[in-house]
Amino acid sequence: MQDLLPRAERLGALLKARGESIAVSESSSGGLVSAALLAVPGASAYFRGGAVVYTHQARGALLAITDADMAGLRSSSEPYAQLLARTVRQRFDAAWGIAETGAAGPSGNRYGDSAGHSCIAIAGPTSLVRTIETGSADRVANMRVFAAGLLDLLAEAIAASP
Repeated sequence: MQDLLPRAERLGALLKARGESIAVSESSSGGLVSAALLAVPGASAYFRGGAVVYTHQARGALLAITDADMAGLRSSSEPYAQLLARTVRQRFDAAWGIAETGAAGPSGNRYGDSAGHSCIAIAGPTSLVRTIETGSADRVANMRVFAAGLLDLLAEAIAASP
């Protein structure tokens, strides 16, 4: 978590200065992104909410994403990460929606992705998506890499937005 806090502090300051809000959907990062953003004093100025969308049941219950919304998509993919980011942004009426989905390890997921695979996405004034492949089966280390990657991608999106 210590490596995430400086990123979260910078992002929190940027979001506050811009008067913008954020909502988070996480899967294999297990809530680390939300925890880092909420560890910053004054987080209520920008943090709208978040969810750990780890299962099909969570996806429906927390984000109201239906099987019809999933037509042609599979979990742990860039299009799915984009859907999560767009949906969490809309549901929380936030300037930014950010999402992560993947396979932390020690084994891969049922979709054929190896441990260390994650797709991260940003939806907002600038939208970005990226895939992370660590090549590692270390679950905790992967969770940290996925969370850091999502925070870094948010910083990139904010820097690219008006």
